[in-house]
Amino acid sequence: MSKKQTQYVCQSCGRMTPAYMGRCPRCGEFDTMVEQLIEPDTPAKGRKAGGLATSKPVRLHEVEADGFDRLALPVQEFSRVLGGGLVPGSLILVGGEPGIGKSTLLLEIAGLVANLHGPVLYVSGEESARQIKMRAERLRMDAKDLFLVTETNLHAILEHITTVRPVMTIVDSIQTTYDDNLNSSAGSVSQVRESAARLQEIAKQSGVIVVLVGHVTKEGAIAGPRVLEHIVDTVLYLEGDPFHRYRLLRSVKNRFGATSEVGVFEMVEQGMVEVPNPSEAFLAERQANAPGSAIAVTLEGTRPLLVEVQALASATTFSNPRRTPNGIDLNRLLLLTAVLTRRVHVPVHDKDVFVNVIGGLQISEPAADLGVALAIASSVKDRAVHADMAFFGEVGLSGELRAVSQLEARLKEAAKLGFKRCVLPRSRQLKSINAPKGLEIIECRTLHEAVEMALIR
Repeated sequence: MSKKQTQYVCQSCGRMTPAYMGRCPRCGEFDTMVEQLIEPDTPAKGRKAGGLATSKPVRLHEVEADGFDRLALPVQEFSRVLGGGLVPGSLILVGGEPGIGKSTLLLEIAGLVANLHGPVLYVSGEESARQIKMRAERLRMDAKDLFLVTETNLHAILEHITTVRPVMTIVDSIQTTYDDNLNSSAGSVSQVRESAARLQEIAKQSGVIVVLVGHVTKEGAIAGPRVLEHIVDTVLYLEGDPFHRYRLLRSVKNRFGATSEVGVFEMVEQGMVEVPNPSEAFLAERQANAPGSAIAVTLEGTRPLLVEVQALASATTFSNPRRTPNGIDLNRLLLLTAVLTRRVHVPVHDKDVFVNVIGGLQISEPAADLGVALAIASSVKDRAVHADMAFFGEVGLSGELRAVSQLEARLKEAAKLGFKRCVLPRSRQLKSINAPKGLEIIECRTLHEAVEMALIR
């Protein structure tokens, strides 16, 4: 009798080694190596004897493109992120922190699809059917073609899909699904990879839309191997501060639409409600003429957003002043404070600086640099920014302002919300765009010019 062979697989990145290692050499994570039995090789599916493939190459013009019409949804924010609606046969991965609202949002979408397009199968591996029923009652849902099942066995899930023949299937979550042909436990690299591959196969063959819910790690990434994100067609992240009511559904991968699109939702008692005009919602509680506040025009995907950036600078009691950002990158804040001190002569070297983006948003675009820098300068000088001004532009290390993309879309969004003036870097692109009427465009070369222009004397 032959001895069973084992290998060690990293549960973070999928690296395989013949011996145990305390730290994975690929991703650097500790204590992620798990012992697994090596499965015997089986003949590859889709091959005949002799290794000849059953597939047949066809000419491009002979390929039929029918049957890929998107399924429209009344939730415009969700459709926007997907690129216009649900594509039949697509595999979608939705990730987010626990309690952020993934199950609530997907249950609402499941009810809408069931009422508009046909039966939907909701497979839960973490909640009972009674718990889902209680949530549906809270959401005031009435979907007669929504089927619920509590199941974690992959083969049973595939059998249910074949029996019900749904338009869409939601698997909550992929980490609880297991294939009993594998010796590893549910949530391991091999189980997640095999389950996703089998669900992808049935999605492409039958045209059913499969939505997978994925857990996230403490770093905010979807748990499991990175190959999971390569298998699926679309990867969505539901983000937001648990202490704020707004949630952002962000697309980081989409084979059927633009990436980095963002949909904004509001968590209320009745569930997740879409926010059609997020800029207006984020500025609803703004206090005009308050020192340390500025309006930045940022871009999330193809959507311009106006957000309020607040800053507070106070005398420090430490030898090293603190820099505390909430909603922007720490390294970006360090860069802006250094430029303000060295190039604009705004003394922040002896002050603690706190920056907060209202609404729980996370801004990574460099175009928000100008708004953040002006909010800090306003707090240090204790002079308010003009209430009718909006700002966007990237700040360089020499204190210069650099142009950004999508000028016309940003200007139109600022004018739509009633702003009269917009401060931005000088750019040749301004000559080729149609500036909105009633909006004064103020061009500045340096951050110093923008500070002098924006602060009330």
